[in-house]
Formats: sequence, C-alpha cells, structure tokens
Amino acid sequence: MDYDESPVLMKMKTVFKAFASQPVLQGVSLSLNHGEILALIGGNGAGKSTLMKIIAGLYKADSGDIEIEGEEVKFSAPADAHKKGVYLVPQEPMIFPNMTIEENIMIGMPVPPGVVRKRIKDEVKRLDWHLDTERLASTLSIAEQQLVEILRGLVRQADILILDEPTSTLTFGEINSLFKIVNSLTKEGLGVIYITHRFSEIFQLADSVAVLRGGVISLQGPVTDFTYKKLVEALMPIDKRSSGSEENHHSSMANTAMSTNEQPILSVHKLFGERFHDVSFDLFPGEILGVAGVVGAGRTELAEAIFGLAPWTSGTVTLLGDPIAKKSIRTRMNKGLVYVPEDRHSHGVFRIASIKKNMTSTILHRFKSIFLPFKKEKEITQEYMSALEIKSVGENAELSSLSGGNQQKVVLAKYLVTHPKVIILDEPTRGIDAGSREDIYKIITELQSNGLSVMLISSDIEEVVRLSDRVLVMYEGRIERIIKKQDLSIDAITSAAFGVKKEVVT
Repeated sequence: MDYDESPVLMKMKTVFKAFASQPVLQGVSLSLNHGEILALIGGNGAGKSTLMKIIAGLYKADSGDIEIEGEEVKFSAPADAHKKGVYLVPQEPMIFPNMTIEENIMIGMPVPPGVVRKRIKDEVKRLDWHLDTERLASTLSIAEQQLVEILRGLVRQADILILDEPTSTLTFGEINSLFKIVNSLTKEGLGVIYITHRFSEIFQLADSVAVLRGGVISLQGPVTDFTYKKLVEALMPIDKRSSGSEENHHSSMANTAMSTNEQPILSVHKLFGERFHDVSFDLFPGEILGVAGVVGAGRTELAEAIFGLAPWTSGTVTLLGDPIAKKSIRTRMNKGLVYVPEDRHSHGVFRIASIKKNMTSTILHRFKSIFLPFKKEKEITQEYMSALEIKSVGENAELSSLSGGNQQKVVLAKYLVTHPKVIILDEPTRGIDAGSREDIYKIITELQSNGLSVMLISSDIEEVVRLSDRVLVMYEGRIERIIKKQDLSIDAITSAAFGVKKEVVT
C-alpha cells in the first residue's frame, strides 16, 4: 500500500476533551486510509480509550472535527457512528451468554431480521468462517466471541473497525488467525485502528503507527520509519527520556535488608492465576517494591490474589514465613497484610458514612464488647486525622464532603489502623491533585521509615521511579524484569512494560 497516496477514509483534526476540567485529549489529529492498519499505542492514561470512544460515538469531543470520506460528522451515540461505518470491537467482548450468536449480532439493528440474517450468512461465507450462528454464546471461547464482535461490525457494514487490545486474552494460534482475518478485511478496503501494548504486533501487522502521549500525538507515520527504540522514546515525556534514578530521594531500608540477608516478610513463589503466570518475588522489611506494567498486565489480579479477594490455581504465598493460602481475608489482615484497592469509591470507602465510621470499619471486630466503643473510635480517628493531615470539619463529617485527596487519606487510614506489616497500594494517587499527591508520597515514605513494607502498584512511571527501591515489571501476566534501585529509570521500566527487550530480535 502506498502510504502517501491512499485516499483518506477518516480524519480527526485538533480534537480536545476534558473531564471535570482535567484535560485528556489536547488537540489530537489523526488520519486513517482505506485498506490501512493504523496501530495506536500509548501508556496508561494517555487518552487512547477516550479518543476511540469519541470516534465510536460514545463520547462527544469538546472541540475539533471528524471527517469520514471527506464529510464532517457529529456523533451523539454509537448508532450514529454505525450509520457512518464505524464500529468499535471492545477489549472485553460484550456478549449475552444466553442468546445465540445470531441474536447477539441482531441486537439494535434497525433493519428487518431477514435482511440481517442474509448479511450474517454472506459475511460468514465471504470470510470462510466455520461458525454456527445458532450456537449459544455461552459455548464460545474468547477468540470466538471476538469473531462475533467483528461480525457485528461487518454486518453493520463497517468501513472502519477499531480493535481495542484484541489479542490480550488469545493464544498464539488464535492471534495468527485474527491477523489473517484483519489482513483479509483490509485488502477489501476496510480501515483498521489497532490498539495494542505489544510492539511485536505493530511491526508484524500494521502499516502505520501513532503514539499518544499525555493527550497529544507524539509520533505518527509508516511503521517502516521506526524502530523499537524510537517508539519507546515517543512514549516518554520529553524531559524524562533516558533519565536515571536521580529522583529517588528517600532513604532506602530495603537494600540494607537484602544485603544483610534478612528474611523476606512476604514471599510469592511460582504463583499462577487466571491473569498472571509463574510469578515469584520477595518483599523485604522496610522495602518499597514498585509494580509497573500496562493495563491488563495482571498487576491488580496478582494483588487481589495475594490479599485473598481472588483465587490462584497453584503456587505459594507466605507472610512472615507462614503460608496464607487457606487463610481468610480477616486472618490475613490480623497477621499484618492489607490491600488498598484502586477504585476507592467502589471498594475502599462508604461515601455516605462519616470519616470515623470509615476509618474504624476494619477494626471494630477487635473490640470485645456488647457496646460500640464510641470513645475509642473517636480517639483513633482523631489520631490518624492528625497524623495524615486530613482536612475536614471533624470526624463526624460525611466522607463525600471531602476532596479526592482527603478521601484517599481516609482510605489509607482505614487500613493503617490495623497496624499492618505489609501494605499493598493499588494506584494510590489516581485521580487526585498534585498537592494531595505529594502528601500521599510523604505518607508512603514515612510508612517505610517506620519499617512497613510497601507493594506499590502504579501506572505513573515517574511515581514508581521516585518511590521504589526495586521495581517488578509485569508484561502479559508474567514478570518481565525486576529492576534494582541503581538501574531504575523511566526508559528501563517503559521498555520492560511494553515487552520490548523480550521481543527485539538481534
């Protein structure tokens, strides 16, 4: 395909989007040609999903233009995008298990059922798919569910297919089959936007590539113009490229612990689960162990398994030398293991309850009395409000009245009141302002100085570099690399998070 002369199928010009005054897209311009596979990459929070949802009619842009076949379009809903030939195949297929494949495809189509059935039959035959459309969707594998999603788009006569991380749950053979399907579709003129975290797929499949960083396109052009190294550099902030570990200003206790052969406080050995595989690592007393990786790498699933919120299929986890596989969550907490979840609103707090009720909810069972320990509750709450500098009108204030940063401090306090030995922090600064972020950093380093061991899961690579003594980088459910403090840099973490070193062939 001639990149320069192909007719433009879709063009986005200076698209802006913000949520609650926080800019997500800051003037994105992007184009897609007929028969082109455009790979779109970017770190967590770069704005990829927002951009695709705007193209697919799920969100409205604050400003900017979208043209399809030279015609300016405005989408108010996905149905509008479907009419113009745009279809988004989500990362997680949205299939109704108790309906047939045919019924799943026909949902929401404003044309007679007979017409739809003929289109389905024609598309299946054209692509030579061996797919019985009378099968119940509950019998489909993930790969087959993705075929159904693609079929939905084709039956809706899509000219533009958006594939969001389509290979994240597929086997090697299924990936090859998907690539053949995508290539056959583009030969017929379809344009494909292919979102991926796997660099090898870009060079294997795509015609062009665009890198989204901080809400802007930092690189775009034919794949043949780029290398792994150039793509990694385009993902990193300009002022942070090739930066080392000079941002590690906090005093490290972990290196001392490891050099004196101190026993680990938490050990994970050959742990396997649905979204992670063969994970082994040790966490030492007073260490901050960063856990980095892109969305879908298995970080949260690993943390939930260690804490007891999700099962693992094989392997061992020991806390202070004691296996905890058969321990309840309460027992794990009583032994000193706590987990602060990423989604504090859904899993971390009770928004309509008071600060006091939230903060003491994890320890009320420890008070052996038929009466609620109101005095003790107040004392504990005031102690931690003072220690963490939580700003409010008092301990009885409703949690929803606090700022995001202060709510996050309450979530931390809720688990710190249990006097843990190991704390797993999952995205502790997500969604909070810069001032509150610094407060959280201060709290984390103070916890470390008091001997607490921290497992820090974060999508903010600068945050990981700044706070961590070592960094465990996950890629596709496995540990890609464990980086020592002296080797920490944004470049090293970014490369491992995208599997670059693993995939480069020399």
